Amino acid sequence: MADYRSEAPEIIRDFLIYHETIKGHSKLTINEYYLDLRTFFRYMVQKRGIIDKNAKLSEIDISAVDKEFVASVTLSDVYDFMGFLSRDREKRHNSPESGNGLNAASRSRKIATIRSFYKYLTTKANILEDNPVLNLDTPKLKQSLPRYLTADQSKELLGVVDGPNRARDYCILTLFLNCGMRISELVGLNIYDINEDSIRVLGKGNKERTIFLNDACREALSDYMLVRNSIPSIESGSRSALFVTRQNRRITKSGVHFLVKKYLLNAGLDTSKYSAHKLRHTAATLMHQSGVDVRTLQEVLGHDHLNTTQIYTHIENKDLREAATKHPLGDVTKKDIKKESGNKKKADAE
Repeated sequence: MADYRSEAPEIIRDFLIYHETIKGHSKLTINEYYLDLRTFFRYMVQKRGIIDKNAKLSEIDISAVDKEFVASVTLSDVYDFMGFLSRDREKRHNSPESGNGLNAASRSRKIATIRSFYKYLTTKANILEDNPVLNLDTPKLKQSLPRYLTADQSKELLGVVDGPNRARDYCILTLFLNCGMRISELVGLNIYDINEDSIRVLGKGNKERTIFLNDACREALSDYMLVRNSIPSIESGSRSALFVTRQNRRITKSGVHFLVKKYLLNAGLDTSKYSAHKLRHTAATLMHQSGVDVRTLQEVLGHDHLNTTQIYTHIENKDLREAATKHPLGDVTKKDIKKESGNKKKADAE
């Protein structure tokens, strides 16, 4: 993982320190900001001809980027960069897609980082007078409904949990499906976060929230804690961890992804459509379908903005089907039309 503290030029490092210490963003978020800005300024260094045009982007040094260089960026430069991202940027090695070119969501995130950087320079640090990206447009994102499991599919998923880690894995899936946690929140849970009827979750930006537990969660946690408390020798750095591996270490995100995928396959569910994050979508959708209002759902999920939560207010297919059947013309057939027309002609003749 890149370390901005030793690698980033001062003007970028100060921006990242501001977001880490003042805004309280997580180390993961800060690292993503740095990678986005590093990619942009590597592109700009190459575009300006400061280095060989044929140099690999991944090898370009941006240590010389300073106030003057940052101030020289224009809106056209950023649009050129967006074109590069769309056509030529190599996808990450762990991307499910192959080839070059980033999707709109990935491009949008990088543009948001550049926007945030220049806003900081002009309104917070007062390093620049003019913001060159003030009128920058964001790539249009495809609006799609979140994929989620039905209640019956969720039960089937829970029903296939088995093996030596059954109590732990069942508890993990139960919390995902009932509480709508992010995977980072789940792996970060500690024993002391669990109360009798609630759980304390540390979300994005180190923001704490309380999620109340239903009977299913309390039972799953109780069963798992009987196992967890019997583990004799947990590594010193993981002793407070709620979920641990067979090697007695805190479970990792990759470990959770692996076990979720395994049980999805065992339940006959398509792992190209469903994942650990889709279990969060499932919890949110099932809660909303059961009558939980969107503002309450916002608090449960830990969303900063209500519009992020409103995607879960999508109308179900059964509601669309019911709307069609309730239409006053919904059961009118051609035979009915002909019959009514014939009756009208007969009445007019009389």
